[in-house]
Amino acid sequence: MARKDKVQESTGPVTLPYPRAKKKQREEVIPKLVEQFKYTSVMQAPKLDKIVINMGTGSKTKNGDKHLENSVRDMALISGQKPVITRAKKAVSNFKVRENEEVGCKVTLRGDRMYHFFDKLTSVVLPRIRDFQGLSAKSFDGRGNYAMGLKEQLVFPEIPYDTFDRIRGMDIIICTTAKTDEESYAFLKAMGLPLREK
Repeated sequence: MARKDKVQESTGPVTLPYPRAKKKQREEVIPKLVEQFKYTSVMQAPKLDKIVINMGTGSKTKNGDKHLENSVRDMALISGQKPVITRAKKAVSNFKVRENEEVGCKVTLRGDRMYHFFDKLTSVVLPRIRDFQGLSAKSFDGRGNYAMGLKEQLVFPEIPYDTFDRIRGMDIIICTTAKTDEESYAFLKAMGLPLREK
């Protein structure tokens, strides 16, 4: 009778492979920007700083606890990190929102997780959007950060159709170390973000 070998499960932290986007930034994008903007040092070239994903669920009394629970679950699958529950700063009677009520969730990605998410966003998620014509070049905030919105979470391959209960949109803010919008635009375009021409 053949003996079955026991597979020992790893209990340590999961190590992700070296991010493609990080390698591209270091080897291709930074040298190109140093030449384009005539930087005196490679440290002046823009880099990715962090990515913030925010999902609003609205009032708990109106939408129920399950909506927030499912939003947190979806965001954890999308980002690979546990989200933080966001609360209302002040009461708004028109929206039936009370002060300090749970109204959504957000996650801040840094390091390798941020690069993996950016790579997935540019190479997998955005091409899956129907009739996609590129992202607007007008969504910069004046300090080198770019904000975009997605209308549904189903464009992410991690979301299984069998657990899908309702469409949830989200805001994605890509923060860079660029000082101006022009530098940030050139950097994100070189990194593969499909921005339309200005």
